[in-house]
Amino acid sequence: MAAARPQKAAEAELIAVSKGQPPAAIEAALKAGQLAFGENRVQEAKTKFALLRPHWPDLRLHMIGPLQTNKAEDAVLLFDVIETLDRPRLADALARAIKKLNRAPALYIEVNIGNEPQKAGIEPDGLGVFLAYCRTECGLTVTGLMAIPPQAEDTAPYFTKLKTLADAHGLPHISMGMSADFEAAIRCGATEVRVGSALFGPRQDWRSLA
Repeated sequence: MAAARPQKAAEAELIAVSKGQPPAAIEAALKAGQLAFGENRVQEAKTKFALLRPHWPDLRLHMIGPLQTNKAEDAVLLFDVIETLDRPRLADALARAIKKLNRAPALYIEVNIGNEPQKAGIEPDGLGVFLAYCRTECGLTVTGLMAIPPQAEDTAPYFTKLKTLADAHGLPHISMGMSADFEAAIRCGATEVRVGSALFGPRQDWRSLA
């Protein structure tokens, strides 16, 4: 099999991870031309972006944190992309919410690319079965994969593995790479990178909003 063609930096979209950041920092990024943002918690995102969206109609919001099934409707209403589809019950809940609300955000499956027991996500060997369940049983349109490789390891092999999985299943979007390793992710084929601290600095305390 031929090696994957390395991507150029311009081919990967920057998702500014704004979790823990105040609305003023997000607005400054918007004024600088950044339109895609990633949030971990539904309530925090709702609180911060409710006043910004009317003024920035092209703003795109990605859900990049774990999503509870009882928050599925809120997430479908708020987010343009949900990157953390990781279990059948959540697929069921999202399918019901999409049908009820007549709004369909883009959906990515979160892959536990390092088979780490403490992490959420579908194990690589189970991706095909879960993807078929989402498409056939739930009627969901899945367009991408997301993963967070193990810490303190070379992330490139995991990025390459996720790219291979996405290609094998015909999924065009690959969300991988964060502040410490986004350059490696781009070289391995990321279409989106999630960068927070390198853009905004340390997170601030927004825990009381969630």
